[in-house]
Order: sequence, then structure tokens, then C-alpha cells
Amino acid sequence: MSSYRWMPVTKRASIPKVSPETKAALKAQADRWVEEYLKPQKIVPPPENTSFNYVVDIFTKWHGSFFYFCATYHCPSPRAISPTFERKFARMNYTGNNTYTLAYLRHTGKWHEVFHEQDVDKCFELIAHEPFFLP
Repeated sequence: MSSYRWMPVTKRASIPKVSPETKAALKAQADRWVEEYLKPQKIVPPPENTSFNYVVDIFTKWHGSFFYFCATYHCPSPRAISPTFERKFARMNYTGNNTYTLAYLRHTGKWHEVFHEQDVDKCFELIAHEPFFLP
């Protein structure tokens, strides 16, 4: 006799589609905020000890309904595998009605959602001030 049982199928919540206009508007607003606020705050001159990685650029990009904040790191060590690498550090998931769920990338490589149904300005404020979102 089989140990499997039949269960009723539950419906998944539908993922709202992001319009091209919404994507373009958020990308423009986020890129402006990154240039004017985030880069001056988070990108500092290279450290004196050149064996440690440091942030040289911050940028944004869309992938599906996810909007990512990414950092490019410089690897000055002679033992480095490559001279630079990129790492995503914040993710905004479109939830509809111009609201987003904000998540950070854990050390395990999994995204952890910490703030739900936030507007764009609140997401930017949280990314700037919460310790989860360090590039």
C-alpha cells in the first residue's frame, strides 16, 4: 500500500505583472537616488590595506518582477580569482498598486523578505538606513 495521499490543490497567489512604464519610472527614480545619495554615502576611497575587497560601484537592474540593487567590488589582492565581482544586496518585489516587498540577501544565498507593501520612497529610506542592506 502506498504512503502517498491525495490532497486538494491550493491556488497560488497570482504574481502581478509589472508594466514597462512602471519599470522605466522606477529605474529612472532609483538610478537618480543611487547617484545622488547612495553612492556618496557607501562608496569610499580604497582602504590602505589592499588585501581586502571594497565597493567601487552601485547600480540597479530589473529581472522579471524583481528590482535589484547591486554593488561591484574591486579585489586588489594578488590571490584574487578575478579583479572585480558583483553582488546583489537589496531586492524590491512588485506587489501591485505601486507597492513593493523589500528583501535582503542572507549569507546563505537566500533572499529574506523583511518589509512588505512599502511604497518606493519608504523602500529607499529603508535601504539607506537599515543594517540589512549593506552593499
